[in-house]
Amino acid sequence: MGVMPTVLGTALVPRQRETVTPPGNPARSPQRRESERREEKFRHHIAYFPQIVSVAARMLRVARLLEVPAVLTEQYPEGLGSTVPELGAEGLRPLPKTCFSMVPALHQELDSWPQLRSVLLCGIETQACILNTALDLLDRGLQVHVVVDACSSRSQVDRLVALARMRQSGAFLSTSEGLILQLVGDAAHPQFKEIQKIIKDPAPDSGLLGLFQGQNPLFR
Repeated sequence: MGVMPTVLGTALVPRQRETVTPPGNPARSPQRRESERREEKFRHHIAYFPQIVSVAARMLRVARLLEVPAVLTEQYPEGLGSTVPELGAEGLRPLPKTCFSMVPALHQELDSWPQLRSVLLCGIETQACILNTALDLLDRGLQVHVVVDACSSRSQVDRLVALARMRQSGAFLSTSEGLILQLVGDAAHPQFKEIQKIIKDPAPDSGLLGLFQGQNPLFR
């Protein structure tokens, strides 16, 4: 994995906002209702959304156990919403952004880690925030490891081509369990038993087999 620390970057998943107006509060404005409608539509159009969140949450739990720094960004939270609670990102301060790459929002954090060599990426969407972030990190001379079962898109074609583009550009594609075991390194690690509990059950299916199987020219 290179020299530590390794950063886990999460480029965000939207929150489904409450739709009930509390007693005594004025009704939601038309703008607020439209924003909620867009968030709900976006959430349901991301392929394998619950599975992606579950795997990203698994990566965050491991990062905490291994004391791997984690950073969190939110793409246009005013329109797309905030981080879903299922991610378990309590304690992380989300950085809002509009740029598709996370790097401009995180340049201070990245510069504060002179020994940084590797970055793990997970989140949505693969062809937007993940791809642009990966290319920018590669330009900075960093190793980029994309957690393929923790990234998705509305379109599976966009997801597939973005993964292939990152691989062609020098990023490493790996599964969450493969990266977790690479991070822990040794069954004698003092946190291995706790990590074993996290990976005891296989990561949920997120449609990757259908993307990679057969004679796919993008991955030759």
